[in-house]
Amino acid sequence: MTRNRKFVVTALLAATTAVGTLPGDAAATTLLDLLRGGPGRQAKQQAAPASLESQARGGLEMGDPEPLPKVAGPRYYTYKPEAQRAIKIKLPVTEAAAESTEAAATEVLGARRFLSDVSVRATDEVAKTVEGYYGDPNKPLIWTSEDGISERGRAMISALASADTVGLSPDDYLVAMPTETADPTDPEKGQRELMAFEVALSAKVLTYVQDTVRGRIDPNKISGYYDFKRKGVNIAPVLDMLRKSPDVAAYLRNRDPKSPQFVALREELARLKAEDAEAGTQAITIAPGTLLKPGQSKPETAQVIGALKQVASEAVLTQHSATLTAYTGTPDYTPELVAVVEQFQEEKGLKPDGVVGPATIRAMTGHSNAEKIAKLEVAMEALRWLPADLGSRYVFINAPAFEATYVNDGKEQFSMRVVVGSKANQTYFFQDQIQTVEFNPYWGVPKSIIVNEMLPKLRADPSYLDRLGYEVSYGGRKVASSQVNWNATHAVDVRQPPGGDNALGELKILFPNEHAIYMHDTPSKSYFNRDMRALSHGCVRLAEPRVMAAAVMGTTVEEIGKQIASGQNRAVQVPQKLPVYVSYFTAWPNKDGVIEYFDDVYSRDDHTAKAFKATTDARAPRV
Repeated sequence: MTRNRKFVVTALLAATTAVGTLPGDAAATTLLDLLRGGPGRQAKQQAAPASLESQARGGLEMGDPEPLPKVAGPRYYTYKPEAQRAIKIKLPVTEAAAESTEAAATEVLGARRFLSDVSVRATDEVAKTVEGYYGDPNKPLIWTSEDGISERGRAMISALASADTVGLSPDDYLVAMPTETADPTDPEKGQRELMAFEVALSAKVLTYVQDTVRGRIDPNKISGYYDFKRKGVNIAPVLDMLRKSPDVAAYLRNRDPKSPQFVALREELARLKAEDAEAGTQAITIAPGTLLKPGQSKPETAQVIGALKQVASEAVLTQHSATLTAYTGTPDYTPELVAVVEQFQEEKGLKPDGVVGPATIRAMTGHSNAEKIAKLEVAMEALRWLPADLGSRYVFINAPAFEATYVNDGKEQFSMRVVVGSKANQTYFFQDQIQTVEFNPYWGVPKSIIVNEMLPKLRADPSYLDRLGYEVSYGGRKVASSQVNWNATHAVDVRQPPGGDNALGELKILFPNEHAIYMHDTPSKSYFNRDMRALSHGCVRLAEPRVMAAAVMGTTVEEIGKQIASGQNRAVQVPQKLPVYVSYFTAWPNKDGVIEYFDDVYSRDDHTAKAFKATTDARAPRV
């Protein structure tokens, strides 16, 4: 259920299929035979002495088994920030300067004559915009005056220094400050530094405008699991608007995202940064690796109950007040204490089994403020990759939360548990449009599963797929799996017919994409009871597929049931396409606007943090 990934195959021909003897065939015919002109030509070639080429193939032509191939998934990259170049400002010769002496020209141009000497670097788009502005003699300086840095310039420096309030890094927009006092030995030094400051600040402001709209990093450069067309940002008019703006800080803030999700993340970030350590409250920690089961006796029981007393809801504390008051810190995990934990788990959406493992401990101890802030910064960056307005009606899938949400008229109508890709078969991060619901679907087995999982079994037992009821076809013709020579490389199609055991269950919801990811039902219902649900091959399994199908089709669950009951394989277009966001956020607001935090199941936040650092390092002013 992941995309048809790139083959890593040891054989010289990477997609040949060997189909064994079919009824009526005189001899086995392979695709390798056909590529060489048919079995007759193959026989003539084998009569000749073996060539070096055939020897190098390790006996493939003799029918020896090839090494097992492997379909590899996307990989994570070492992040490379956007290239920068030197800004080269060409100063036109004004009419006054052309007709005057050199001294008069200096007087006319003033400090501007040093603009062409500045040593400032920026990305190509920013550099072109800066060059265009300062290359025009009619455009005034924005950030400096004859007396040094202007009030407007100081206001902008202060505004950029607060970039962290919207999840960006002030270090990305640092500008070398000019010398405040004149150097009597070099009267021109101050003017040169002022012009370098003028140009550098303009470049940083334009960079900020790009960053706050589209994000400071390109997610496609993090790994192949991201699929975004990077937003374009019109920065051409920005400098003109800033020189006319009465409040440059307000202009910058106006460019920041305004979606309710971003505002919630920003407010949470402000709250955490302003929050002092709670006086007199000692954070309770539970030893890493703790696993406490009902009936056990462990020292960590005291820490578990201590944490519960701090973070449990009033309902839990009230209902079990007698038990919690009577508890003296003993190591015994009694049935009374188990009942407290079970109710806490149920409120947190965890399996209420009383077992205190990683997920329950995380719910009790939470994330530190530093961890939360890091998650918020990554989330605010990732939200910039998506449209500024998600729309009034859409489906939002958040892999770390293991949850899919349906939004209509701008309000959450429902959410449900989902199973997403395992760490080895990660679900991608992208956006698309839901187009079709398919009832009683066939499951076309992805190449990655055929190669990585089925092929080893087929080499040991060629009838493996026949026994499981799968359909195998090659070249548009159905064949039995026992007729395929699985010791050669393969390009067969395998699918599972509709039925109770079908991997896709009763239906699938399609939003065509090159990653072959979609939402679907599953016969493996027990997976939804797990707290950690990164268990699939990449697609999104729905706990309540009929509910989601009814929502996207604009109909009732009963009508969806009728479609399924027909038993027919049928694909139906949705009445109106709607956006679907297959996303990855370890911090995200719930329907009440409260930020919830999730584990970084694919370690993507770590890779994003590395990309942040690489970007900041690349942008540092050169001394």
